[in-house]
Amino acid sequence: MDSYESAIEFLYGRINYERVDSQAYSTSDFKLDRMRVLLSKLGNPQDKIPAVHVAGTKGKGSTCSMIASVLATAGRQVGLYISPHISVFEERITINGVRLTPVELLGLVNRLLPVVAEMDRLPGQMQPTYFELATAIAWLHFVDQHVDIAVLETGMGGRLDSTNICRPMVCVITNVSRDHTHILGSTIRQITWEKAGIIKAKVPVISGVSQPEAIDLVEQLCRERGSSLMLLGRELQVSNRRVPDLESDQPSSASYVDVQVGDVQMERLPVALRGAHQGGNTAMAVAVIEQLRRQGLNISDAALRSGLANVEWPGRVEVVSRHPTVVIDAAHNWESARALVATLTADFQPRRKVLIFAATRDKDVSGLLRLLIPTFDTIIFTKYRDNPRGVPIAELKSLVHSVSNRPIHVVDSPQAAWQFAKELAASDDLIAITGSFFLVAELRDLILKEADQRSAPE
Repeated sequence: MDSYESAIEFLYGRINYERVDSQAYSTSDFKLDRMRVLLSKLGNPQDKIPAVHVAGTKGKGSTCSMIASVLATAGRQVGLYISPHISVFEERITINGVRLTPVELLGLVNRLLPVVAEMDRLPGQMQPTYFELATAIAWLHFVDQHVDIAVLETGMGGRLDSTNICRPMVCVITNVSRDHTHILGSTIRQITWEKAGIIKAKVPVISGVSQPEAIDLVEQLCRERGSSLMLLGRELQVSNRRVPDLESDQPSSASYVDVQVGDVQMERLPVALRGAHQGGNTAMAVAVIEQLRRQGLNISDAALRSGLANVEWPGRVEVVSRHPTVVIDAAHNWESARALVATLTADFQPRRKVLIFAATRDKDVSGLLRLLIPTFDTIIFTKYRDNPRGVPIAELKSLVHSVSNRPIHVVDSPQAAWQFAKELAASDDLIAITGSFFLVAELRDLILKEADQRSAPE
């Protein structure tokens, strides 16, 4: 291939479960054997770099970003692999915060082409998928750039996730709630089983699971595999401190935490991301760093504090504009929506709140709406353009009538919904945009560009 555009088109042309209706596939479509064959034909790059592997329903991305930031501040060459992206594919693969470049991506895709062609001819569903190829690209890039350690966020689950072929130093399972139930199961125990499938023999585990059935299962799997377990709320303790943010015209989130990891006590650790729930994510990241220290990595307290203080995580309770305050958040499951509502209530004091909402078909949309609608004065429904899994607006209207008698507005595109929200909102109001990564992806760059234009000198 001779262009970045053709490389992206090739990747997007593969089977992409991020953009396929969940009813069209099942666990039989996810095969670690396929990923093993792909990596083997590429020289098993995943065996050359140790990893921190993070799974969970809520908080895994934030936790990954904190761990990567601390390790990079400590002088390591750190590869970070996340999903999904918001604006461009290259966001998924970074080294010390620097994205894979379009030229590098083109070269890596060309290296994959002969292997993909060979595997496409194999029988038995051996054709590599979009996410599998993205994961392979990450490993190749990390090896090319002599990465010291990789921080990997799982995609949909854990046990059958393509990231699960790795050599972890620590495994993390953040909190678990119902999401992707068609694939992962309808009960907390079933979902936990899939997420906890990343646990490896004798590899330390840090976990933030909170439901009794999830705790029991994680404990059982750790015992069976000889892995130590540090559980948030037990061996791992955290307490939030609220400190005024003097540089903001809005109240701050809990900006410091005290963390106890076993016998180690650390006080006033900074929390750069908004929301009280980030205290728990910070504690898990700190516990990972402590485990890595025990395994011989030299990570100073100064690097820990500085790394935590400088974390950025776009699209998660992110304030992208002021007057009115605009918050975008990719909350797409019950636990994420609950955290968003709690943060908006605690950290902001607008005159009125306006919601722009769109969702994906395989989510608990009625559950999301039950949580979100009472928090907002004005609700705007829309449907994103770039993903066929979006819930039709008529279906959203039907769902809202089943959970609330609140009047709603309907707008046929995210861009039009944004323009309408701006017309409704005064400078002391708040506009929240949530329900899906895809909605955030369609609006974030537009809003940031408008904010930059307003602040630019004439």
